[in-house]
Amino acid sequence: MQDFVAMDPLNKLSNGWLGEFNIWTILIRVLLATLIGFILGLERSRKRHTAGLRTFTIVSLFSCIASLLDVYFAVNFNAIFPAVTVAVILGAAIISGNTLLYSSKSQIKGLTTAVSLWLMSIMGACFGSGFYTVSIIAFIVVYISLNLMPRFELFLKNRSNHFEIHLELKNRNDLVNFTGVVRKLGLRIDDIEANPAYNNTGLGVYSISLTINSQELKKYKTHTEIIEALSTLEYINCIEEIH
Repeated sequence: MQDFVAMDPLNKLSNGWLGEFNIWTILIRVLLATLIGFILGLERSRKRHTAGLRTFTIVSLFSCIASLLDVYFAVNFNAIFPAVTVAVILGAAIISGNTLLYSSKSQIKGLTTAVSLWLMSIMGACFGSGFYTVSIIAFIVVYISLNLMPRFELFLKNRSNHFEIHLELKNRNDLVNFTGVVRKLGLRIDDIEANPAYNNTGLGVYSISLTINSQELKKYKTHTEIIEALSTLEYINCIEEIH
């Protein structure tokens, strides 16, 4: 592993000093791992995700320390397999899976946060091992993805031919009227799923998958405009796209 660490560009710039295993390089690795965990955790906390500032910081720090232990075992006891690091990354994968939530609209929430948390453990381990360049590049890519990609993704989704809506009708008997209007607009209904949580409320709550068939709608209308038009129907209590 030390041979790979020696090939790290930042290690080369420091004439090999960053690849050494001493109190100062340990401190730098721990501080860098804590810093990237803090920054990504802050970004997740601002968007009110289940795993936030403390979780990301601790996972990154924990992974870094685990990796430092494996480096210590490798240097002093000729250990080959990074058992501590592997155990921590597997543990982070389990924790990240538990951050997933399922909403009343049949949506999976927190998938991006779960994956980011898992990757956070790997980046922390990279810092602990002395792979500075890999960790920094991965951090930059993840940060850009979390902040810029959602806007681009939303732009593409808003212009695709397929989308899904959450629909709340004041009376479930109005579903027939709604499906008739939708078909007249040039939309195809691919699937309708009733939400059982509202069975005794009198409301009709559904998740509906739609496909745009009309050429006019494909050219000139976005999902937002279509949903705004449908929301004017008097028997609709709430309608919104499921992202």
